[in-house]
Amino acid sequence: MTTAPIHVVGGGLAGSEAAWQIAQAGVPVVIHEMRPVRGTPAHQTDKLAELVCSNSFRADDWAGNAVGLLHAEMRKLGSIIMASGDAHQVPAGGALAVDREGFSAAVTERLLAHPLITVAREEVAGLPPVEWDNVIVATGPLTSPALSEAILELTGEGQLAFFDAIAPIVHLESIDMDVAWRQSRYDKEGPGGDAAAYINCPMTREQYDAFIDALLAGEKSEFKDWEQVPYFDGCLPIEVMAERGRETLRHGPMKPVGLTNLHKPDEKPWAVVQLRQDNALGTLWNMVGFQTKLKHGAQTEIFRTIPGLEKAVFARLGGLHRNTFINSPRLLDRQLRMKAQPRLRFAGQVTGVEGYVESAAVGLLAGRFAAAERLVRPIEPPPVTTALGALIGHITGGHLDAGAGSFQPMNINYGLLPPVAPPKRAEDGRRLGAKEKTRIKKRLVGERALADIETWVGGASALAAE
Repeated sequence: MTTAPIHVVGGGLAGSEAAWQIAQAGVPVVIHEMRPVRGTPAHQTDKLAELVCSNSFRADDWAGNAVGLLHAEMRKLGSIIMASGDAHQVPAGGALAVDREGFSAAVTERLLAHPLITVAREEVAGLPPVEWDNVIVATGPLTSPALSEAILELTGEGQLAFFDAIAPIVHLESIDMDVAWRQSRYDKEGPGGDAAAYINCPMTREQYDAFIDALLAGEKSEFKDWEQVPYFDGCLPIEVMAERGRETLRHGPMKPVGLTNLHKPDEKPWAVVQLRQDNALGTLWNMVGFQTKLKHGAQTEIFRTIPGLEKAVFARLGGLHRNTFINSPRLLDRQLRMKAQPRLRFAGQVTGVEGYVESAAVGLLAGRFAAAERLVRPIEPPPVTTALGALIGHITGGHLDAGAGSFQPMNINYGLLPPVAPPKRAEDGRRLGAKEKTRIKKRLVGERALADIETWVGGASALAAE
């Protein structure tokens, strides 16, 4: 009996990885890539897995960096993206950077040479045909207009975004709670009954004026011609608001009304920066209303002048750029299937992840889920203690829904993984300092993740052998 093929729409990093995983499981797959029949403003070649921006896969240290941990897990699962990246790496210190042409050529060559993979150079203009019963949509941030329109029609208004308006996200443990305090405006209880749902960072008039000056002078990112992003009043960059008047922010997202500084109850703040819980674990908090075009270096410098955030560690910095992504927490199940039409899976940046490696990682899992379904050997997602599982958890349920536009793309970071408690003392009995504790915590998280991914792979392999 011939096994029907799985269809992968998009030949970027996510689509290439998904197709490889499917074929390696013994299932035929067709990659539908519209280049060169229809180009994009960003791509230069017709190669699969073309890198259109940086050539870096970022840090490669599994014991000290979350993306390095993701690298290690993907290698254990036979990732074609990681194997090709390793084979074509160029000097970059502790990061994994690649020769972009050699990398994409290698991925393309291996995919074309696989006996179970077919590459169809064509645009899928609209939803895939109904006879395609197992499909992965991995079309990336530059999804074609026809397919975008079809997805919008299927998902409903407001479930598909065409640009990122991203506010920075801070690790909770790096916020100085001797300066900041927990309180909702007017102590108003939220749906969960919490009257202290926000973290508040107070500013004096002098601090606020200096902050506005820094915003106005800070170096801004410029949009490329093809990614002109519209400004909407509900998500204006903070520096644009500051340009409209020095008091605009103080009467907008930084208004101090309805709040009392628990550390100094007799002093009224001139302005307040609020942070709202961003994930179910409570480890990540986003800066409310702080979407920005400031360059990353300027962001860290300026935002660390905010009282309570002097030592802030950012899980993600702000940004505003063209992108296409769906509201995954509402639309997808834990197998990355669209709830409204389960024959469709989504993978890569269109699901709401940032970065080459994260996109490929979601493609890897989508490919494995699709192949397992085709072979009637369903598998569970990896545990949330792994980097792969944490990514899936975030985009399918770990995000706290705070209304329209609250779900935004994110890189892998330690805030998405359950924390571990480090030892208080070293083996020689010496009390550990803060930096040592952080380093040990990261290693312990990495060791746990690699052990758990080994167990998951072993369980999936045993199931496949039945």
